[in-house]
Parts: sequence; C-alpha cells; structure tokens
Amino acid sequence: MRMPLIIPGIPMRKRIFDLVLTVPGLILISPLLAFVGLIVRIRLGKPVLFRQLRPGYRAIPFEIYKFRTMSEARDAAGNLLPDEVRLTKLGRFLRASSIDELPELFNVLRGEMSLVGPRPLLMQYLERYSPEQARRHEVLPGITGWAQIGGRNVIAWHEKFERDVWYVDHWSLRLDVKILLLNFWKVIKREGISQPGHATAEEFMGDQEDR
Repeated sequence: MRMPLIIPGIPMRKRIFDLVLTVPGLILISPLLAFVGLIVRIRLGKPVLFRQLRPGYRAIPFEIYKFRTMSEARDAAGNLLPDEVRLTKLGRFLRASSIDELPELFNVLRGEMSLVGPRPLLMQYLERYSPEQARRHEVLPGITGWAQIGGRNVIAWHEKFERDVWYVDHWSLRLDVKILLLNFWKVIKREGISQPGHATAEEFMGDQEDR
C-alpha cells in the first residue's frame, strides 16, 4: 500500500500528524479489525468491506473503505430494500460505536483522507453544492470533522456545510486535536448517529430544498 508523505496543497505538518497517529493506531487495533471482519463475514457474508467512490480533495474520486453494515435484502422484484430496513442489528452497533469507520484509516495511510476534515459524501452531491459549499473540498476529507462534533447527522445540511467551510478557513493542528478529543466523547455518548426514519441522514437535494 502506497503511503505518500507529501500531498500537494496539504500542509506537511497535517500529513505527519495523521501518520504519527494512524500507523501505531492501526497496529494496536489490528486484532479488533480482524475480529470485526470475521463477525461481519459470519453474520452478513461477503463482502466484509463496503467500498464506494466518494469525492476527496479537490473533488477527485477515491474508494472509501468501511465495514459492511447492511444486508442484501430485496423485494419481490429484486430491488434492494431501503437502507433503514437493510441495516442489521450488528450494523446498528457498528455505526453507533463508529467501528464501521475504522477501515478508513487505510484511506488515511494512502493519503486519500485525513483523521480530521469534512466527511466525504456522495458523488451525486457535487453538482448540488453552491460554490461556497463546494469549498469543503479544499482540504482532505476526514474520518471525523467539525460538523460531526457539532451534531453529526441530526443537524441540517446547510449547517453541516457551514461548519465544513469554517474548518477549511480555520484549520490548525490544535483544532484537529480538539476535534479528535471531542469526537471520542461523542462516540461514547452515541449522539447524532442518524435522523429519525433514516439509516444516517436524508439525501441532500440542494441548498434551496434544505432550508
């Protein structure tokens, strides 16, 4: 696996910060990753990892890695059931504890993500952003971010994007440390995991429909 140290446009000190925490972190949690992977394989089958293209730094697509949390349940016509129906009990636990996000540490190693930054969303959202909202792609996407500690999936889309752009304009290593520490507390309290009636959050349809 490639592990670039220099990423054009990204401060070297941020990249070093990510690697200093991620490399030993992956070594320490490797038994947990193996155990969770085995449980997912037994309970949900293949594939163990959920992979999906997401827009990254400068909106360049990359493949994100997560532990799979949903079944392949389909209706009589062969169509996949809604996410909230396919989300299993195991999947809910993995999401509530944020364990499903741990494989994203490999995305951090590859230089596709940072520990802290705006969450990488869906490719189809790119054309729905306002110019200001699109500024969230001026930094590496993160495993957690300023929007996540501010409400995660229960705040409105425009509030998330405002917090993402604020992070772009105010980034510092001190802020990253603060966000990581606050994120641990959010994970422990299991706050803001999903909106009512949704596996995570409702689809973003554009700023005009969000307000």
